[in-house]
Amino acid sequence: MMNRLAVQGLLCSAMLLGLTYEVVKAQPLRGWPPVRDNQASGISKVWVPDNGNGTFKNPVLNADYSDPDAIRVGDDYYLISSSFDAVPGLPILQSKDLVNWKIAGHALLRQPPFDHFAKTQHGNGVWAPSIRYRNGEFYIYYPDPDFGIYLTKAKNITGPWSDPVLVEAGKGLIDPCPLWDEDGKAYLVHAYAGSRAGIKSVLVVKEMNAEGTATTSAGVLVYDGHGTEDITVEGPKLYKRKGYYYIFAPAGGVPTGWQIVLRSKNIYGPYERRVVMDQGTTKVNGPHQGAWVTTQTGEDWFLHFQDKEAYGRVVHLQPMRWLNDWPVIGLDRNLDGKGEPVLNYKKPNVGKTWPIETPAESDEFNDVTLGLQWQWQANPKATWSFLNPTKGSLRLFSDKVPDSAVNLWEVPNILFQKTPADAFMATTKFTFTPNEKLVNEKAGLVVLGYSYAGLAVKSKKDGLYLVYNACKDAEKKRPELETELAKLSGKEVYFRVTVTSGAQCRFSYSLNGQQFINAGEVFTAEPGRWVGAKVGLYCTRTTQINDAGYVDVDWFRVEAVR
Repeated sequence: MMNRLAVQGLLCSAMLLGLTYEVVKAQPLRGWPPVRDNQASGISKVWVPDNGNGTFKNPVLNADYSDPDAIRVGDDYYLISSSFDAVPGLPILQSKDLVNWKIAGHALLRQPPFDHFAKTQHGNGVWAPSIRYRNGEFYIYYPDPDFGIYLTKAKNITGPWSDPVLVEAGKGLIDPCPLWDEDGKAYLVHAYAGSRAGIKSVLVVKEMNAEGTATTSAGVLVYDGHGTEDITVEGPKLYKRKGYYYIFAPAGGVPTGWQIVLRSKNIYGPYERRVVMDQGTTKVNGPHQGAWVTTQTGEDWFLHFQDKEAYGRVVHLQPMRWLNDWPVIGLDRNLDGKGEPVLNYKKPNVGKTWPIETPAESDEFNDVTLGLQWQWQANPKATWSFLNPTKGSLRLFSDKVPDSAVNLWEVPNILFQKTPADAFMATTKFTFTPNEKLVNEKAGLVVLGYSYAGLAVKSKKDGLYLVYNACKDAEKKRPELETELAKLSGKEVYFRVTVTSGAQCRFSYSLNGQQFINAGEVFTAEPGRWVGAKVGLYCTRTTQINDAGYVDVDWFRVEAVR
């Protein structure tokens, strides 16, 4: 344990550097490391949407699962979302009741074109996908705005998933969704990204071959948002019910928009339009873009996202009903056919009650595979990481930063996960073993978006040093600012970030896991390109030789703020 003299020594070092640090006294504990009660049961310590009394609270996924689409197959619900440049991509979540979700896997283990995504590609890659189940197979259509619309398939939700095939190549083709009609014909609706296609705010329907592997027509414009309040219409989802074709689509922009529905008796229109949900009197901004699902008991529900800036685009669940063959989503207070989001509501009736479950957050690294919550910032190299279940640790080998990188924004070997709640505390235990032939190897914990901050251990000629790193406007190639905190006498250190409301991040470190010393100023996390801020681990070097240093990460734990 760190004795009083050691703590005083660290404080003196901080004072000599002219910085402000504070010893954070540990709260009374039953032992450190903390007992893994919720970890073992799969229940988050920071956000549980199931109230345990037959009701739930929104968001049902308080993490960055943007542009969700969902289906029910038998008694299981599956949800997918945009993943952009994160790898593995196309996360798949599974639920039995639309409230309690777990991460089931990923449909995209590496992102093509492989060389292109070996580099960081912020904001590029997988945009709004769709998932359907047909003839015993799962179909996922996903767009890459720079290359086209892809299809990947699997007989089992956990894979293996087929290599993606281009359904249609081209720039700016986004937000695809298929429909197989009763006569066997297959259709695809999609939108356009103005940044690549030069046009936006239009929806088109194209015919596909029967297998759904290629478009066979140039397409028909079925809705044009120009000259209307729906100037930013996008993200369409295509359904058929009682002879009507329905296109559910968001409009009005991500932070402030609304949900519209178009309907027609003909796949190519003309389509009637109606707003079926907006913010109304609530604080849920921009409620739109998502998926309609029907339970086993015949209830209708709608999953959509809300943009919470640094926290990303979180997922809400809304009740839905049909009135005169129009959907009404949320709570329709004035009975005008347009609903607003609910924050607490009765859980969906799925025929039985299921246990509480939440997506994975903490990881003890005791298994032979990483927890499904982890993603890299690019297609990974095999040498970046190895799990050692015998020791119960994750080993990250240092990898040379790209020559063009001036900060962590362009470093691909950062292992990230999404923020799990508005307030949480993430702590990790590091043991850093640098290569003696190298200097400036670094292993750290970071919260990264357009700007970032974090703590690291850095190797120098005379030993290991604790450093605090911060970078404002990292995406604009601004240099990272590094503050030296103290010299380490050993290899072991604990890093922590405490996140509170407003995405306020306070970093601290410890040499014994009980007394933590605050480091740096409070950092306000920022979103990245189309994503929320992420919490990550990394190990880097600046020189290429025939071997590398490494950091052993004993565990990563997410807990409530104490």
